[in-house]
Amino acid sequence: MFTLGLQGSPRKKGNTRALLSAFLNEVERLGGVTRVIDATRKNIKACVECGTCEKKGYCPLDDHMQPLYPLLWKADLVVLATPIFFYGATAQLKALIDRSQALWSRKYVIGLEDPGRNWRKGLLLTVGATKGKNIFDGAVLTARYFFDAIGASFEGTLGFRQVEKVGDIEAHPTALEAVRKRAAELVSPFLKRKKILFVCRENACRSQMAAAFTRQLAGDRFEVESAGNEPAEQVNPLMEKVMAEKWVDMAYLKPSAISDLPAGWQPDAVITMGCNVACPIFHGVVPQDWELPDPANESIDFMRNVRDQVERRVKDFIRNDSL
Repeated sequence: MFTLGLQGSPRKKGNTRALLSAFLNEVERLGGVTRVIDATRKNIKACVECGTCEKKGYCPLDDHMQPLYPLLWKADLVVLATPIFFYGATAQLKALIDRSQALWSRKYVIGLEDPGRNWRKGLLLTVGATKGKNIFDGAVLTARYFFDAIGASFEGTLGFRQVEKVGDIEAHPTALEAVRKRAAELVSPFLKRKKILFVCRENACRSQMAAAFTRQLAGDRFEVESAGNEPAEQVNPLMEKVMAEKWVDMAYLKPSAISDLPAGWQPDAVITMGCNVACPIFHGVVPQDWELPDPANESIDFMRNVRDQVERRVKDFIRNDSL
């Protein structure tokens, strides 16, 4: 279970930093994996409204935002943390939010769907210096549309008023405990999922498709990883094309090795694709082999046929799950 924290406070010891740390520490205590992206320490250029993302599905600006796109789609839970500046998020975090237009375009203009969209969740953590009734309204509205752009259901806001000076949040009577409680509520269902590993030689076609279909159809029941013994440099372009015919978006994927799996990650099932790979040994897990033909260097029709076989096998696996 992967939680991504997006930090928008420019202060090194800011109150939203304390809030996000408390949240992510609780996630890790419960067994989840976390990562923080500090928007205030990244070179993220402002959107220039060039329109490229709506035509091609990608943002052309070369900066620190590019590595964030795959993280946003890998995450099960995304947490925005920002103090209120003029009724909204900080400028540094807002630049990151604006650049999520590329993901919005892939869904709403190009018509593709990220496999994690059905299950990903988003939460806003924020503090404001005054006790104004509407102090969080602007940030909440921005967060709501940001989470829709990245394919996450908006699970609400934890906002705390009259928090301004360094240390105010630690002195708050309920804030940190409320954040820890909310973390447990949000991550607990994810942590109950069964873990499935799909393996093929290059992790460029079959195992990627199997992981995508499984995550799309049953991401609430299965935590999915895919890997290869000899990872290719990139996923197969024909694979991306035939998956797009099913409206499944395979953008931002990169083949990975079995050694790249999260430390201590123990699958409940290992499924190979029929490519005679040396299957990794996981205690108590007997690998299954789906014996699917290798579509590498074959025609697009061959790739389509393999895609359809993978989809059928995934649906059968989900329907007959006995793990």
